[in-house]
Amino acid sequence: MFTLPDLPYAYNALEPYIDERTMQIHHDKHHAAYVKNVNDALTGQDELASLPIEDLIADLLKVPEAVRTKVRNNGGGHYNHSLFWEVMAPNPDGAPRLAQGDLASAITQSFGSFEKFTEVFSSAGLNRFGSGWVWLVTDKGKLTIVDTPNQDNPLMDLPAQAGGRIPILGLDVWEHAYYLKYQNLRAEYIKNWWYVVNWKEVEKRFDGIPDQVRDA
Repeated sequence: MFTLPDLPYAYNALEPYIDERTMQIHHDKHHAAYVKNVNDALTGQDELASLPIEDLIADLLKVPEAVRTKVRNNGGGHYNHSLFWEVMAPNPDGAPRLAQGDLASAITQSFGSFEKFTEVFSSAGLNRFGSGWVWLVTDKGKLTIVDTPNQDNPLMDLPAQAGGRIPILGLDVWEHAYYLKYQNLRAEYIKNWWYVVNWKEVEKRFDGIPDQVRDA
């Protein structure tokens, strides 16, 4: 069965950009509920429950129809948040960090500049209607930005092993991710979120994608 991962930092480590209370509720309540609910949905489905979460949500047609929507919503929530915690990190420097290496080159090639990338990504987050996510993904040799509703993610479109889009960075724009601190000011939340992006983790995810998948 799936388990709730520990945060890789303290609840207050992302302050002043994301507050301690939000992190406590977001991780301990929201993420924990997704884990419980997907486990409940897969009771008696030992083969499915033993799959890595990315494999489970990449092929939802193998999930019994009676619980498919519950697995989609809660399995997606588990995968999305597990990635989200890892692509953030404390920032004691007080300035947004930049991507480096091959990822930085790929961002420039795909978007023209790092500044243009952050502008387009932020706009996608601001304009995502209702609850959802924004993603930086590899898509057949190119980086692209997509947004998804609810707890959906790009893996659900087409499995990565079949040349699908692989998320390497994700931003949660559900209100529970920011409302305690920012209320209805989603734009301010997104602006400040760039200060805590963990580009080393994003670079690791990018570098770890096999060439045959990245260039499919």
